[in-house]
Order: sequence, then C-alpha cells, then structure tokens
Amino acid sequence: MKQSKTRKTHRKGDLPEKQCAVCGRPFAWRKKWAAVWDEVRYCSERCRRARNSTNSARFTGASAE
Repeated sequence: MKQSKTRKTHRKGDLPEKQCAVCGRPFAWRKKWAAVWDEVRYCSERCRRARNSTNSARFTGASAE
C-alpha cells in the first residue's frame, strides 16, 4: 500500500472572497496577493485599467443615457 504525502490543500470554497470595485464580480484570494490582500480591489488587470475610464459604463454593461 502506498503512503500518501501530507499536503496542505485548499478548496476554493474555503478561500476568502471580495467583489471587484469595477465589475462587481466576486473573486477569490490568490497566493500572489497574500502580502497585499487588504489592498486588492480589482479582479483583473482589465478592471484595474478601466477604473477611471470614461468607457467604464460600457464595460460594466450599464446604459449611458
């Protein structure tokens, strides 16, 4: 019988989540954000770039009337 190695595994459901400040989608913690998780506000580079854009209404699907 093989001995299994003990590994620290995380299920995605166990990770902390936030909502993106631009698109409002939920996103989960990532290892690369471990040191700055409190400062993370955007789910992607695209949302980070669109934060001050005049096209953000079009990006989020809101009507600009």
